[in-house]
Amino acid sequence: MDQSVMTGGFSDPSIQAAWGFRAAMNAMARPGDILAVQGAQAPAPVSEAAAVLLLVLCDPDTPVWLAPSHDSDALRRWVAFHTGAPVVAARGEAAFALGRWDSLAPLGDYRIGTAEYPDRSATLIVEMDDLRAEGAVLTGPGIKEVAGLNLPDVAAFRANRALFPLGLDFFFTCGDRLAALPRSTCVTDPAEVS
Repeated sequence: MDQSVMTGGFSDPSIQAAWGFRAAMNAMARPGDILAVQGAQAPAPVSEAAAVLLLVLCDPDTPVWLAPSHDSDALRRWVAFHTGAPVVAARGEAAFALGRWDSLAPLGDYRIGTAEYPDRSATLIVEMDDLRAEGAVLTGPGIKEVAGLNLPDVAAFRANRALFPLGLDFFFTCGDRLAALPRSTCVTDPAEVS
């Protein structure tokens, strides 16, 4: 086996996985907060934060779809070796998807859950060039008053919120930083806020 496939995981798995998982859950509980994580390195072009999310969220029961921006033989082997998660060929089969925003589209192809099982939906890990706590205005559970996040497409997240309690959940990653946007968050274009 290629040695590069076996590298890039946590050097101290019990500690780093706990910190990474806690950061992921804190980000989801507090939409708009940007948190730093470390300790994982997947094949390029995967950011450190996205690699951490793959390691702490994926397992043999969570199919992963790799968008064309990130799909490579090296990453498929890395995901298989470090998480055991199957890499699937179709968006609709995925519990998690990874890629750049334009490469993850169309969002309508992912599972959004059912009335009986709204949790059976996909979570998208969106790789960004920049991650800032400004831009779209976020309100809802976990946000004291308002928060901001530079989302790639406000309309898409508003449409996703309209599906609640169904819908997709999102992580945004850039370098060693991540933020999250659960389906319960209301998203407003900053131009609409006076």
